[in-house]
Amino acid sequence: MSEAGGPAAAGRQPRRKDRPWLMRTYAGHSTAEASNELYRRNLAKGQTGLSVAFDLPTQTGYDPDHLLARGEVGRVGVPVAHLGDMRRLFREIPLGQMNTSMTINATAMWLLALYQVVAEEQGTDLAALQGTTQNDIVKEYLSRGTHVFPPGPSLRLTTDMIAYTVGRMPKWNPINICSYHLQEAGATPVQEISYAMSTAVAVLDAVFASGQVPDDRRGEVVGRISFFVNAGVRFIEEMCKMRAFGRIWDRITRERYGIEDPRQRRFRYGVQVNSLGLTEAQPENNVQRIVLEMLAVTLSKDARARAVQLPAWNEALGLPRPWDQQWSLRIQQVLAHESDLLEYDDIFAGSRVIEAEVAALEAECLAEIARIEEMGGAMAAVESGYLKAQLVSSHAERRARIEAGEEKIVGVNVFQSTEENPLTADLDGAIMTVDPANEARVVAALHSWREDRNEPRATEALTALKKAAAGTDNLMTTTLECARAGVTTGEWSWALRDVFGEFRAPTGVSGAPLAVTAEPGSPLAAVREKVTRTARELGAGKLRLLVGKPGLDGHSNGAEQIAVRARDAGFEVVYQGIRLTPGQIVSAALAEDVHCVGLSILSGSHAELVPEVLAQLRAAGAAELPVVVGGIIPAADAAALRAAGVAAVFTPKDFGITEIIGRIVDEIRQANQLDPLEVPV
Repeated sequence: MSEAGGPAAAGRQPRRKDRPWLMRTYAGHSTAEASNELYRRNLAKGQTGLSVAFDLPTQTGYDPDHLLARGEVGRVGVPVAHLGDMRRLFREIPLGQMNTSMTINATAMWLLALYQVVAEEQGTDLAALQGTTQNDIVKEYLSRGTHVFPPGPSLRLTTDMIAYTVGRMPKWNPINICSYHLQEAGATPVQEISYAMSTAVAVLDAVFASGQVPDDRRGEVVGRISFFVNAGVRFIEEMCKMRAFGRIWDRITRERYGIEDPRQRRFRYGVQVNSLGLTEAQPENNVQRIVLEMLAVTLSKDARARAVQLPAWNEALGLPRPWDQQWSLRIQQVLAHESDLLEYDDIFAGSRVIEAEVAALEAECLAEIARIEEMGGAMAAVESGYLKAQLVSSHAERRARIEAGEEKIVGVNVFQSTEENPLTADLDGAIMTVDPANEARVVAALHSWREDRNEPRATEALTALKKAAAGTDNLMTTTLECARAGVTTGEWSWALRDVFGEFRAPTGVSGAPLAVTAEPGSPLAAVREKVTRTARELGAGKLRLLVGKPGLDGHSNGAEQIAVRARDAGFEVVYQGIRLTPGQIVSAALAEDVHCVGLSILSGSHAELVPEVLAQLRAAGAAELPVVVGGIIPAADAAALRAAGVAAVFTPKDFGITEIIGRIVDEIRQANQLDPLEVPV
């Protein structure tokens, strides 16, 4: 051992560490009060930014007492129906010192207005506000389904917000182009980059064409555009994707928009690592998946995320508890503070392997971006259905690879034997549940708010909003007055619906090509035989399956994949897209004379919506029609649904889509008192 001051002490000096990225947890549930308590606890644990999850009624512009909001209030986020809710959400949280990310799109302008008014009430200088409103409507049409208005008006709302914030909230990111959900919907790295970049081009073109931003401030607009991306478990590929993202963005901003300052051309992105890849089977494996995905966006200094939020290990089972979210935060903290990652320059600089992969990605993406440009840009490619059909097709191909075992998922299609898991020994206790009585309390509070406000002022504010929407004025000014006047989320949205109309995005199902072939001896061939024989025995030309999305859950990936595979198995599929009431689903089932109703719900509202569908079928004299349900459904809820009359319940562990279609045929046969078919699947 050396003495103090000897050779050991004279060794290498500690390296200076870079500042860590912003550490966030995507959170919010039940009520503004409950979410505020959660935020303050998370900040006390070392979280350095907030990421607000809003519930589906808030995201889609409905008040908690609307028919479509039933069962959805406070489920997947916090309900914010008016200024009072926003005040309670950020009670004792100084907004001037906070970096807040708000996952909100169609109603982004409204939520930013509420946030600004609360900040003003706190005495905060607007120029000090830091954070992000997601505000990317294109990916809502393609993957997440919380769109409200048609593409043109939606782009106007985004344009007005960007123009407003550049002048008054210079540190705020008025949009982050969000490719995260594109990957969740099946996008390849090339599609994820290309569609995000095409969206950014559409937004910037619209902002500059609006005439609201002087030419000498173009660089400020470009410099506040941020991105929100996904990182999957193929972490080398994902890291290369991030490097390609940065190079392409630098090229577009320099060549298309003439931005000379390299700081304004910087690709600024936050990340939530992949939730699609989290499994219900052996969910403990999700921890190492999350770590690998985090490394993809932190290892390379030149392509490092500016903000990271990690899902919890049990998100495929249900709503994470505070402890589960803490575990995910600690994963980030260990990497940032215990490892030496932040002490080094980019460790991949000069790698031939990395450079070759990035160059190949860049070339493919530029070709796809040019293809979209030839179609008229991102908005035209949305309206034509091209982008959605491409995603549905890519997702179908991925699912087919998983089912065939070509793409291995540990615990799902390989290494399935397992010891008993102590983390899930009590399945009901392994996730957080939202009190069903919460919705009634939120609705009652909403009614009290309406009764206590200055009604003439609210009415006048809504009239002014409609007038501005029908004209060309920036809508942020009238929206702020609506916020101050006590207008509600639903009222603001309906005023704009009256002017702009609503939009139902293409489903992409009809245009999706065949992903799995029915070759002789294949599982799909066996199911096709079951479908054909059953239709013949029932005297029907084809078996008919209605795939329905009740409520406000817009995550339609699973429903689309069931619809495509059922079509390929010989079913006639009735799929009308997202956001339907139980009554609309029952009416369609009766009008189309279907043989089975399949409901897809991932938001947790199954306990309210599925029994309503069953009740309306019974009232219509169709109690014998089998109903199957798929989604993130805890075991106790699945048992309750079966007891209520649901024929079968499918959860994420049922990854074999062809097998699911086969089981649906079995339920149709049983409901019609046909003998079981002994056809192997």
